[in-house]
Formats: sequence, C-alpha cells, structure tokens
Amino acid sequence: MSDQQEHNPFDGPQLKGMRYERADLSGAEFDGVNLEDARFYAVLSKAKFTDTNLSEAAFDDVNLADARFNNVNLSGASITDANLSRLTISDVTLADAEIKDADLTGMRINGVLVSDLFLAYEKAKS
Repeated sequence: MSDQQEHNPFDGPQLKGMRYERADLSGAEFDGVNLEDARFYAVLSKAKFTDTNLSEAAFDDVNLADARFNNVNLSGASITDANLSRLTISDVTLADAEIKDADLTGMRINGVLVSDLFLAYEKAKS
C-alpha cells in the first residue's frame, strides 16, 4: 500500500449529502464511488469516464463540444434541441433512441454524413 493510500482520509468514508462549493478537484480519481443522485454544476472538461454507469442521468444545458464517445450504449436515450454538428458516431448503440429538433450539420455515423443518409433515404422513398 502506498503512503498516499495509507493517509487518504477519503478512502472509504460515507460522504452522503455533502455539498462542495468552489472546490478544486482537478486531477482527482474516483474509483468504486457511488454518485447516484449527485448533481454537478461544474467544469468537467477533459474528464474521462471509463466503465461508468450513467443510466437515467439527465444532462440539461451541458456543453459536450469535442467530446468523444467510444463503445457507448445510448439505447432509449432522448436527445432534444441538441447541437450534434461535428459529432462522429461509431461503435455506439442507438436502439430506440430518439433525436429531435437537433442540428445535425456535419454529423457522421460510421463515417457517413447524416445529411447524405437523409438524401439517400428520400431518394429511396421516391
């Protein structure tokens, strides 16, 4: 066990209901942490979420510009009034997902522009 692990006051404590304001947690690592019902009014730029369960999470007025999604399950997701321009999707599950009132300019799915997919769809319907 490292010195940091031996002297870490946050290893295992119950911190339910705590409120942190203007705290600098840059570079922090959360492993095995339960953040159910947590609320974030924070800067999470460059944050990395790996093997993380965000099911039923709500993202309102969130900036995900230039975010990367790899091997992501968005089944049943509802995306409304979103700017998805420049978004590239690959290896993402979108079963039963709904996207409405979104800017899809420049969005790609498996390397194909969504606008081209819509054109092909309209042409096939004719």
